[in-house]
Amino acid sequence: MHPFRTETDLLGTREIPAHALWGIHTARALENFQLSGKPVHPELIKAYGAVKLACLQTNRLLGLFPEGSKVEAMERACAEMAEGLLNGHILVDGLQGGAGTSTHMNVNEVIANRALEIAGKEKGDYTFISPLDDVNLHQSTNDTYPTALKVAAIRMIRELEQSVLALQEAFQAKEKEFAHVVKIGRTQLQDAVLITLGREMGAYAEAFNRDRWRFSKCEERLRVVNLGGTAIGTGLGAPRQFIFRVVDQLREITGIGLARAENLIDNTQNADVFVEVSGMLKACAVSVLKISNDLRLMASGPDAGLAEIRLPEKQAGSSIMPGKVNPVIPEAAAQAAMMVMGHDGIIAQAAAGGNLELNPFMPLIAHSLLESIDLLTHASTMLRVHCIQDLKANEEQCRKNVWNSTALITALIPAIGYEKASEIVKKSKEERISVREAILNSGVINEQEMNELISPEAVCRLGTM
Repeated sequence: MHPFRTETDLLGTREIPAHALWGIHTARALENFQLSGKPVHPELIKAYGAVKLACLQTNRLLGLFPEGSKVEAMERACAEMAEGLLNGHILVDGLQGGAGTSTHMNVNEVIANRALEIAGKEKGDYTFISPLDDVNLHQSTNDTYPTALKVAAIRMIRELEQSVLALQEAFQAKEKEFAHVVKIGRTQLQDAVLITLGREMGAYAEAFNRDRWRFSKCEERLRVVNLGGTAIGTGLGAPRQFIFRVVDQLREITGIGLARAENLIDNTQNADVFVEVSGMLKACAVSVLKISNDLRLMASGPDAGLAEIRLPEKQAGSSIMPGKVNPVIPEAAAQAAMMVMGHDGIIAQAAAGGNLELNPFMPLIAHSLLESIDLLTHASTMLRVHCIQDLKANEEQCRKNVWNSTALITALIPAIGYEKASEIVKKSKEERISVREAILNSGVINEQEMNELISPEAVCRLGTM
């Protein structure tokens, strides 16, 4: 058997490995686009398989493909791609020129050749099954690529939501566990008033709860697609019934509440929806970064820092400093969050860089958006499993900090007044004794009364009695 087959396009011919499911268009893309070294995201490939299956089924239902082995083979190949079985054959670089055409043609060729294989034909026998005339019938890169991207993003955001929910619940568990631990609350990194460690954990949980609400809005934005609009949203070359029915078919295949855009031209040329979704992902990244930095700060030390919490020890922290253990999990989560913020800026530039009827930078939008979702999903899971679940309170250090801080005297102002409180703070500094000791020495309040005023219940009470 000859190791190569010859394929032809408008630019000439190419020798393609006889066993390859891809063809000449993929070969040219492999020559032209050696950019990121990263493949097309696997979820985008799977979503593309679902989009192609919806288009084939719609064409068959309209009587445009006669029943028989040809259409059955193509539908089976699409189904295999939708299940992720053909991911290894989509070889083009994730970043490419042409608004995603190289990815689209790689998909068309793989489906066509896999269908030929299923039908018992030779790969490259495009007179029987053509990547363009059959697999791509009534379609364009410009409607299939963004539709596949939206399907992939929705699926991945649903997974992200579950990851963030689990992280939220982990913080809620710590809120209950640390409800009794009174500590210093700080503003501008300076001692301010008393709070409980539990209330701090509860605030983190609430931040992630807001992120989960935003994710539902992401799906609401992404579910409107331009499939059927073909090249620029006018539906050029596609029967009207195809345009009306193809999104319904895709909705049935994916189980996602997809809807055809009312204005297909707008939905084809404008990519602002991806900017909006990326902004919601960035908001989650902000929460991850802020909270990761808080955890690092509260765990600082452990002997010469705040040391209010103990993070799980995961690995040795230094090749030169014995005994040093670094907060590697919050550090890693913080870096993932920073990358998401960077991707958000890239997506904004790419969306703004579109021209007239099409945005040529869809591959960059896809690469950045899907990687952001991956990063946040993995960071949320990592933070929960390797940090929050086994996080411990250093109750002794928290108590010691309270005894020595002016935040303690602030809690007593309703009982002793500002002037007396100021005198006690001054006395503490002059005599170099703890604030607690100065309070008890003053005789203005006894230890039981003081303890009641700084109890977890009093600290967490909304306002004064």
